[in-house]
Amino acid sequence: MKIALLFLVLAVLTVWPTESPAQEVKDSWITSKTKMALVTDKRVKARQIKVETQQGVVTLRGKVASGEERTAAEEITKGIAGVRSVRNTLEIVPEAKRKALDTKDDEVTKAVRDRLAADEKLKAASIRVRADNGMVTLMGTVPNSQIKDRAVEMARKVPGVRAVRNELQLKS
Repeated sequence: MKIALLFLVLAVLTVWPTESPAQEVKDSWITSKTKMALVTDKRVKARQIKVETQQGVVTLRGKVASGEERTAAEEITKGIAGVRSVRNTLEIVPEAKRKALDTKDDEVTKAVRDRLAADEKLKAASIRVRADNGMVTLMGTVPNSQIKDRAVEMARKVPGVRAVRNELQLKS
């Protein structure tokens, strides 16, 4: 498995274009290259980290076991060509607490999704929900700022939600 992964990484690295400052790198390439760099670095457990890229800004989400792992993931990401900045939202959760917390986060995610889906005013919105250690992130698009605010308020009222990170965008 590790050898196959190494060959995949080497294949991508050899076909990866060299970028000039004026050349834009696609977000999907940045995401892929970041994930591969995280997988090949022994300082982080990449399977615990979700990588998203939008206009060169990479967001790291998920749970890591230590502050050192969190810092390493950010350093690795900053070293990827095309990355303009890194939003490191990784939560530090010791391995011993991870399973119970993952179960709780799954329950919180489902409860927030259910609450948003049941609200008639939010039907026109396209909202994704993620919970990490009780920190709920709302992502997607909404038709106006009132709906955006309503989604945040609805999420805050769900038991188990520590805080809400609003990454909702207005539809163009």
